[in-house]
This record gives sequence, C-alpha cells and structure tokens, in this order.
Amino acid sequence: MTNKNIKTGGKVISRRSALQLAGATAALTFPGPFISRAHARDVLYVNTWGGPWEEAAQKHLFEPFMKETGVEIKTVSPVSFAKLAAQVKTGVYEFDVTTLGDSDIVRANEAGIIEDASQAPLDQSKLWPGAVFQNGVGSHAFATLISYRKDKFPNGGPQSWADFFNPQKFPGTRCLQRHAGRVLAIALLADGVAPDKLYPMDLDRAFKALERIKPHLRVWWTQGPQSGQLLRDGEVDMIGIWQTYPVRLMREKQPVELVWNQALLDRAYWVVSKGSPRAELAWKFVQSAIRPERISKFALENIYGPLNPKAFEHVSTDDARLMPTSPENIKKVVIQDT
Repeated sequence: MTNKNIKTGGKVISRRSALQLAGATAALTFPGPFISRAHARDVLYVNTWGGPWEEAAQKHLFEPFMKETGVEIKTVSPVSFAKLAAQVKTGVYEFDVTTLGDSDIVRANEAGIIEDASQAPLDQSKLWPGAVFQNGVGSHAFATLISYRKDKFPNGGPQSWADFFNPQKFPGTRCLQRHAGRVLAIALLADGVAPDKLYPMDLDRAFKALERIKPHLRVWWTQGPQSGQLLRDGEVDMIGIWQTYPVRLMREKQPVELVWNQALLDRAYWVVSKGSPRAELAWKFVQSAIRPERISKFALENIYGPLNPKAFEHVSTDDARLMPTSPENIKKVVIQDT
C-alpha cells in the first residue's frame, strides 16, 4: 500500500498518520469494546433432578424467571447432598440453589451448608404460614400412599395401613419401598398408633408389626418407575407407592385405585448453598419459583402438590383431587416429623 499524503485543515499529513488519528478519535468516542447488555447476562446455577422434573421446571419456573429478569439459568443434575456439602467446604460452587426433602434439610442445617433464610431478601407478604422450614422455602410435596388393583378387589381394596397389614381381610401380594423412615412409620400406623403419637418412633413395635406381613411382601421397590411397573403389570395386588405413578396409570385407564387416607407426606424446599457468590440472585429465583401461578403448573405437570396454598386458585377441582396438599386431601395425610 502506498503512503499517499492527505490534505486536512490546511495541513498535509501522511495516510498512515490520518489512519492513526481516526483510530484515536474512535477510541475517545467508544472507550473500550461495546458490549450489549442483552449479552452481558447474569448466570444462576440450579441443581435439579433431571428428566421430567427438569423439563417441567424449565418450562414453568426457569423460563419465566429468565424472561422476567434477563438472568440465564444453567442446570446441574442430579440433586446431590454430597456435592452441596463439598462445594461449601471447598468454595468452588457447581450450583447456587437446589431442593432438599424434609430429612435432608435438617441434615443440611446441622452441617451449616445452607444460607440463613431469616436473613434472605424475601418478600414476607408473599409467604404463607410455615412457608420457611429449616432455612428452606416450601416448594412442593409428594405422598407415599396405598394403591391397589381394582380387578383384584372389585368390591374395594384396603383403605388404611391397618387394612394393608391384614392379609386375612385383604389377601394378596404386597410391596413396599426399601426406605426405613417411611416403612417404619407405615408399620406403626398399621399397628394403631395415632398420627400425632407417631414420633418418636417405637422401633420395636414397628418391626414386630412388619413381621406380620413379611410372608406377603413380594418385593421391596427401590426406584419410582419400578413401583409403577409392578402395579401396571399386576405383579403385586397392592403397594405403598408415590402418588405420581398410580395417577399416571389411572390416566392411562389402568384398573388401579389410590387411597389418600394416612398417606405419608414428603415436602421439598428450595435452599441456597452457604456462601454462594450469587446468593442474592438465588433468593430472587426462589421467590419467583413459589409464585402460585408458576408452582401450580410445575406441580400439575409432575403430579405433585404445591405447598403454596394460593396455588390451588390456579388448579381445577378435578386436578386438585390428585394432589396430596389440596384442601381436601391435606386433612387425610400424615405429615412426617423429620
């Protein structure tokens, strides 16, 4: 390229000098690279269960929050108590917010690995009595209840855990989850212990009650889909199961029934990882995720029960009948004392 001279303002300067002058002028006009705010997004990392849970959360909880705030949500799955504890210890945060069940949230508080909800920037006017538990904010719940094959019991099956534990009155194969906390509570309810007298558990009495149905227990299920398949295939006549699976089978016109009486309620809470550099943003998301119009849709898709009572203003009567926390069913369930 030739270095031609250029006349400007009565002075003659070289082409190279003119280009340098233009560059300097641009630098004064735009000090540094121009970054659109639309691309300079904050990022929040959310720990999820993956699968259908995350799909429903993405649609009804994450996308509305991202649209509303401009924050990007990235997910990490599955939910891991061990990772939650490890990242607080190391200071290297893989996620900022997660959900914990009743028992895990107690463990998390004892270990000091979640943020103090009493110091959180939450709008208290949007919360309900009991919304905050052990530094978590209530999200949704599921129940372990009795479901049975209607073709095995055309005149009606067991209506209580006492019935479930009575093979003389209701003969047939049974199935329970391999989960000590739930099964021991079920055994005590079956043995006549009142729900308000369930805790602390009388373990000797619980194991003695379990002995009564031991010969009739075909299998101890360990995974949710496994329990649903056992019921669908008629491998068992009755089962202690999470309500999500018999509800799906009922919608598929399978001959199954579910019983809300004495269903054991498990609750899930949003918590923020202790020391998260994005704690304030995480609490903002939590406040968004429990909004009644959002948590109701999330619960509907996953067949859970929302913990926010106002969510039922957005749920039909027919759908509410299949949720453990509906005004009708909540009177029948047993809330576990973790």
